[in-house]
Amino acid sequence: MPPRLAVQRLSDTIAHELERRILEGALKPGDRLQPERELAVELGVSRPSLREAIQKLVSKGLLHSRQGGGTFVTDQLEAGFTDPWQEMLRQHPNIQADLLEFRGLLESEAAALAARRATDTDLQRIENAYNRVEELFAEGPGAAVFEEQVAADLAFHQAVAEAAHNVVFGHLTSSLFRVTHDHIDRNLRHLRRLEEAWQELRAQHAALWAGIRTRNPAAAHAAVRRHIDFVYASMIAQAQHAERENRAQLVMKLRGEG
Repeated sequence: MPPRLAVQRLSDTIAHELERRILEGALKPGDRLQPERELAVELGVSRPSLREAIQKLVSKGLLHSRQGGGTFVTDQLEAGFTDPWQEMLRQHPNIQADLLEFRGLLESEAAALAARRATDTDLQRIENAYNRVEELFAEGPGAAVFEEQVAADLAFHQAVAEAAHNVVFGHLTSSLFRVTHDHIDRNLRHLRRLEEAWQELRAQHAALWAGIRTRNPAAAHAAVRRHIDFVYASMIAQAQHAERENRAQLVMKLRGEG
């Protein structure tokens, strides 16, 4: 007698669907799930089955519940990568160049894939992100909205990565941005002092968006490489500036001029 095929429990099917949404980025770390009643209706399942599925993902560490406050997506897919790297970056800032090199490889391929694979919805999301970053950067490098400029810059690059329709690219890019956030912040602060460099950043964003919008993978790939090379040069210039400033402060201190 042939073995009977296992019948998948409904809760497993629901858990699989929610897990898929997390992997594909539709549900991001920190997002709150819809109220139980709404989500059950959307999925066409009973609330007990939905509760069982949620509990499965809670036990996996992908969701966590707050008493009286709903259920949220955890950052477990990213935390295991970002936590040790953030500490190593603080202790060994010289590896920033290695991370930047990896970021260039990852983002340039993601941009090329986005130019090939982006759906109309993806293009709308990227355009919205680009318009936001352009609006904020147009206020200039000395604007009081610097933190918003950093956030918009990261959101634009993340939207491009997600349009590659490769869940690993999407999650790795998100994790990498969390690791290098402070580094990106410092670079942009350095570039704020240079109007020409600030305008170059705007041109790089425009070139990346144009490459994806026109379905030109080579142009999108080249735009990212141009951006990463520029950031690397900025990182070197920033380190040299910091070294000169430290040297100047030391001379002032030794001469009793401070």
